[in-house]
This record gives sequence, C-alpha cells and structure tokens, in this order.
Amino acid sequence: MAKLTPEEKLFRKLDQRVKKAIEEYRLIEDGDKVLIGLSGGKDSLALIELLGRRMRIFKPRFTVVAAHIIMTNIPYESDAEYLKNHAEQYGIPFVKYETSFDEATDHRKSPCFLCSWNRRKALFTVAKEQGCNKIALGHHQDDILQTLLMNITFQGAFSTMPPKLKMDKFDMTIIRPLALTPESELIQLAENQNYRKQKKNCPHEKTSHRSEVKAILKRLEELNPQARHSLWSSMNNIQYDYLPKSEL
Repeated sequence: MAKLTPEEKLFRKLDQRVKKAIEEYRLIEDGDKVLIGLSGGKDSLALIELLGRRMRIFKPRFTVVAAHIIMTNIPYESDAEYLKNHAEQYGIPFVKYETSFDEATDHRKSPCFLCSWNRRKALFTVAKEQGCNKIALGHHQDDILQTLLMNITFQGAFSTMPPKLKMDKFDMTIIRPLALTPESELIQLAENQNYRKQKKNCPHEKTSHRSEVKAILKRLEELNPQARHSLWSSMNNIQYDYLPKSEL
C-alpha cells in the first residue's frame, strides 16, 4: 500500500471530520439539494472541495449548488470567474447574485449585522430559486466557539451558531459541515491547495469584537491545551442544578 503524503493525510482527516459532523448532527440526508454560500474565503473554498468530493460517495446521495453573494455597497472584491471555476471543477453549478443594504434603515443594528442578514436573505432567495432545501455555510469550530464566548460576554446568553438550524420562517435548514473542524487545519489545506486569497476591504471590519475574542480563545488554549474540547463539551453538559435560578 502506497504511503500517504502529508497533504493526503490532512485531506483524509478533514473528510473524516466532515463525515462525522454530517452523521452526528444529521446535516445531510438522501435527496437533499444543498446551496453552499461561497464567499471566496478559505473556509467556503474548502467546503466546496470537501462536499464536492463527498457528494460522489454513494451515501447519502445529495447534490450541491454554489452561490456567491455580492454586496454592492461593501468594497469586498472577489474574482467571480475564479470562484466559478473552483466550483465547476467538482461538478458544482455556480450562481452569482447581487444585493445591497442601506445602513440608515436601522440604527439599532450594526453594519456587520445588516450585511450578514442581507447576505443570508439573498442565500434564501437563491436557494428557493434553485430548489434547494438546505444552505451550507463555511463556519468552522473556531467560529462557533468564538461566537459562544462573544454571546456570553456581550449578550448575556449561553448560545452560539449550531451545526444545524431549522429556519421555519423560510422553510430552509442551515447546516455547518465544518463544525468539528479547527481553523488551523483549513489554513493548512488552503496552503496545500493554493487557494487564491480574495481582497477584503470592509470599512466596518475593525468595529467587530471577533478578533479580540479570537485572541482570548488562543490564550485559553495556551492555559489548557484541551480548552477547545472543554468549551465544546460544555454546550452538551449544562448542569442546571449548579446555576443561579430566580425564585420570582
């Protein structure tokens, strides 16, 4: 038997993480048609490759469409032709959709929230047009843990982005097949596969707390190398008897 190269070992590890997420959270089932939100970042490029290869495996049988949403009022430059070629090399159709939002319409929400929500609505629109029943996003394990820490710190809520979320209002399910995948492995995959970096010039990027929380997660892992696994396990090990409860 031929010895696997480091690149092949990494891809096999990533494929197994995606397989485990699909099975553990029942993300994809026979007959599903999945729309992948292809932003152009390493995570969505990896998701295209991983699901593109996996859909050729007999079970579960599913199909994939890639959608790139262009927010015309945000200077985020992506090479749509590169993204189209990346998707089509795995037999995945590519759709480009343009939209925008007006920051003045809701001063209660941050521009980041408005941008994210309008991108999400655009994905719902494309998914319906393409006959998809699920939308796959490229959020990885670090994203989910960082969101957990952000929600605890800034929202006073023990919540995060779940691997699977049924959106009854839109009759659509959002899935995150990279939920069990650390960002470090995706960075290595991007280097191995020579993913082309997209230009990102969002004027609101520095107003987000995510970079600071990312540093906090890194610091926690320095204190305890198992910190990410403990944080992940905590979401399924909530001991209500040992938490404050109002008697009012």
